[in-house]
Amino acid sequence: MIKIVAYKAEHFDGVKALWETVFPHDPPWNRAENAIPPKLKVQPDLFLVAINQSVVIGTAMAGYDGHRGWLYSIAVDPNHHRRGVGSRLLAFAEAKLTEMGCAKVNLQIRAGNEAVAAFYGHHGYSVEERVSMGKRLGG
Repeated sequence: MIKIVAYKAEHFDGVKALWETVFPHDPPWNRAENAIPPKLKVQPDLFLVAINQSVVIGTAMAGYDGHRGWLYSIAVDPNHHRRGVGSRLLAFAEAKLTEMGCAKVNLQIRAGNEAVAAFYGHHGYSVEERVSMGKRLGG
């Protein structure tokens, strides 16, 4: 039976292994050891973990700034794809954001990632014409 819970320190190794599998080309700042500590300082209840018999099989990380919600990532172990794990994580994150008063959720995906775009499209997300810009701070 799959449970969705808020991240705890005991999940670190499982999350790290999952992210290395699902996001093998992510930059260093997205690696577990760099991304998790700051997330735990801000809305740690929006960092969700899907557990199957004590094994981490999925994660969702979201945030809310009082104006917009953001879904930063959903990761599901490839051995558990197409079993509803990602959909459950998404629904759980959306419910948590709604409880906080969030009325709109934004997300970004990498261009060309059609499978992920289809997943979100299936759940009611649509492409909004925007230009995404970013800047790394502090180095």
